[in-house]
Amino acid sequence: MSYTREQIEAALKSKKYAWFEGPKDYDVNIVGIRNSATGKSVTNVFDDFLTISYKIAGVWQFKVWPITTDPGTKAVKQFSNPNGVARLIPNQYRNSHAIGLHKQTYEALRQQKPVKVWRDKNKNMTFDETVVEEGIFYINIHKSNPTTESQYVENWSEGCQVFKKVKDFNEFMVICNKAKNIHGNSFTYTLIESKDIV
Repeated sequence: MSYTREQIEAALKSKKYAWFEGPKDYDVNIVGIRNSATGKSVTNVFDDFLTISYKIAGVWQFKVWPITTDPGTKAVKQFSNPNGVARLIPNQYRNSHAIGLHKQTYEALRQQKPVKVWRDKNKNMTFDETVVEEGIFYINIHKSNPTTESQYVENWSEGCQVFKKVKDFNEFMVICNKAKNIHGNSFTYTLIESKDIV
C-alpha cells in the first residue's frame, strides 16, 4: 500500500485535526495509519504505517515506513498490566510526545501527555474495544530489533507504535531531532485508520 502526503493531509483535515504547515522548516506531521483490513485480529506483523510530512525551504517532504500500531501475540498473551494489554485509540494527541529515553536505553519519542487506550485482558487474539483508559502509559514511538528488522511484533509492542526496520527508525529520529531544534521538544501524534484515507 502506498500513500501520498495529500491523502494524509486530506484525511486529517476531514476529521478537523490540526495540520502543521508553518513557515519554518520541520513543522512535522507525524501520522500513524492502522490497517483497517485486519479488523480486530491480532496479526503479529508490521502491517501498519507511520508517515511524516514537513517542509524544507517551502517544499513538502514526505516519508512512509512500515510499523505496528498494535501489540503482538506475546504481549496479548503475557501482558504485565492487570487491566490488560494496551491498544492506542485513533485520535490526534496534541503535544503528546517528546524525545526522551525509551526504557532508559535509547532516544525515541516518549509519551509525555495523556492518551486513550483500549484495554484487553481475555487473551483470545481478538482486540476488544470496550474498556477505555486515559493516562500516561508510555505509549512510545520506538524501534523493534536494535540491529536489523523484525518479522513479527510479539512483545516489541505492548501498545507502543513500533518500527519494523531500525534504519527507518533512525531516519525518523534524525528528522525529529531537527524539528526539536527549531520548534522545541514537543510532538503531536495522530493515529488514523486506513479506511479514513480516500
